[in-house]
Amino acid sequence: MRFTIIPQDTFDELQLDAGILLKVFNPANPDVQDEDIVCATTGGITVACVPSFTDFGEDIDNCPNNTKELKHLSGWDCSMSTTALGTSPQAIKLSLGCADIDGNDATKIVPRRDLAQTDFTDLWWVGDRADGGMVAVQLLNALSTGGFSLKTTKNGKGQITLALTGHVSIKAQTVVPMVFYSAEGDGLKTIGVTSFESSTAGKTAITINYTPSSSESLKYKLGSARADVDYEDVLSSGWTSWNGSDDITATTGQYITIAAVTTSNNKAQAVGSCMVTAKPAS
Repeated sequence: MRFTIIPQDTFDELQLDAGILLKVFNPANPDVQDEDIVCATTGGITVACVPSFTDFGEDIDNCPNNTKELKHLSGWDCSMSTTALGTSPQAIKLSLGCADIDGNDATKIVPRRDLAQTDFTDLWWVGDRADGGMVAVQLLNALSTGGFSLKTTKNGKGQITLALTGHVSIKAQTVVPMVFYSAEGDGLKTIGVTSFESSTAGKTAITINYTPSSSESLKYKLGSARADVDYEDVLSSGWTSWNGSDDITATTGQYITIAAVTTSNNKAQAVGSCMVTAKPAS
């Protein structure tokens, strides 16, 4: 079956586990300090960025519904929600949204009658990718709009609902209050490899979905099984240089492993394998 397949880098791009809520985060230097974590959570974290549309053709006679030229984007509703387990004064203040920690008693949190601009704060959700990378979402000008609700259970943990909404600033009215990041891990990347009959007897034609960087080059290895390669393994003995386009002498049923290595030291940066399909030798 030609279409019952999935991308060969599916595993690499999976997002794993619940992730964390952070007060500050830098995607370019993704180190996390304990004091930057907002609180422990349970049941996962929901991130949503939902557009609102208006159909200007809705009340026009004979106009088809959802005519693209008459579609208007009204705005975006950006939010994060979770169930928090933290009951620190800072966590309770965040959930209340409009509140202060008493200046004379740091254990006392007082809801406020009026909203202050300092109640809005940028927050982050950050989660792991299966390839060792990360997925991150920044919620701009976040404010708790769901209020405070504490649920307790016998022999259980108290749980606080936390519903955060991102807001547009009047000083930056075109900026949508949510930003997304997705970065590959520093580990071994995946190369999608396909083999099919060459026009030359005894050879196979190979295509890959990977473009080597200026500091990388390609190598291949044939065998009865896929070659076992780890990140930054030195690939020299038994490996043959390949320019990425030439047909390769091989036999149907063999496995071919293609690797991208750092040219200066032959250390593996990406790898992929497949079973060979070659034109029979004449």
